[in-house]
Amino acid sequence: MTGIFDGARLIIVKVGSALLVDQERGELRRAWLQSLCADVAALKKNGARLILVSSGSIALGRRLLKLAPGPLKLEESQAAAAAGQVRLAEAYADIMAAHGIVAAQVLLTFGDTEERRRYLNARATLNTLVELGAVPVINENDTVATAEIKFGDNDRLGARVASMVGADRLVLLSDVDGLYTANPGCDANAAHIPEVTAITPEIEAMAGDSISGLGRGGMASKLIAAKIAMGAGCDVVIARGEALNPLAAIAAGARHTRFRASVTPAAARKRWIAGGLKAEGVLVIDDGAVKALREGKSLLPAGIRQVDGRFERGDAVVIKNRDGREIARGLAAYSASDAERIAGKRSLEIEAILGYRGRDEMIHRDDLTLTGN
Repeated sequence: MTGIFDGARLIIVKVGSALLVDQERGELRRAWLQSLCADVAALKKNGARLILVSSGSIALGRRLLKLAPGPLKLEESQAAAAAGQVRLAEAYADIMAAHGIVAAQVLLTFGDTEERRRYLNARATLNTLVELGAVPVINENDTVATAEIKFGDNDRLGARVASMVGADRLVLLSDVDGLYTANPGCDANAAHIPEVTAITPEIEAMAGDSISGLGRGGMASKLIAAKIAMGAGCDVVIARGEALNPLAAIAAGARHTRFRASVTPAAARKRWIAGGLKAEGVLVIDDGAVKALREGKSLLPAGIRQVDGRFERGDAVVIKNRDGREIARGLAAYSASDAERIAGKRSLEIEAILGYRGRDEMIHRDDLTLTGN
């Protein structure tokens, strides 16, 4: 499978309830899911890593619990999610296993992408799963989420995940084949837009609804998601998903809209670290560590000579040389108190000193950007 997925290292695919679940019977569209998993297996064989963001638990659970048609109360939705999630996870696991792939269930809430420690833990778990060859299947944790803290739709959840893990592509499978100049169901003159390089006010107006962040569902939410993902260096694809093998269809040239990010995920992350975060502390490093950073290496504890400030794991810190000149900025893998204990020590000594096995690096090169000469 090639085409639009050429060169993609990590792909996020968002799947909505309407694609997964027959809306009249409330049953899983198993043949469709089998075709999607076959597409996933094909992409993995081509070297891509994938994460699925999947709806469907409430739609499946309401039938299992025999809930009446119509809007559900919050507690009914949460109960339906709890019942349906078991069936959904089981289906993904069984079908993926037929391709020799391990499916891993991950439930996220809004706080997991906003609160720093939880964000880091979620990111580390997802990265480890894909490195081990598994396919994480993510859903919003509807069993505990409330109206005040929900993402609102899985388009935005997919975008948050794409930003979190530095994905190259975010595919939003939908009931439409992309963005049009107007609603094609109402305007016979609506023209399909194959590519978008910037989400301008004119592009926003084409959604036919506000994309202030308050909208739910539809093209408006997809443009919100596209903004989030493009800002993180991730291309976004909106395409029709009802037919079998939807990813293979996109790769073969099925109509879609591609939103092209202007920077790579790595560049976007470096820019965010350099200027988008308040530094909570300072690390003073020796000349050997300065040389290593300029060669593109990580900052190891052995090169740290002084720790200033009170920061936690994941906070931004400034890195200075012994003359006090700023060299770089990065995200600390240890808190200030732990950093003080391991400063000047070899990485293999960390576990004995702290009592747990953390990262070998104080700041990994992926979480570090040079800011000085």
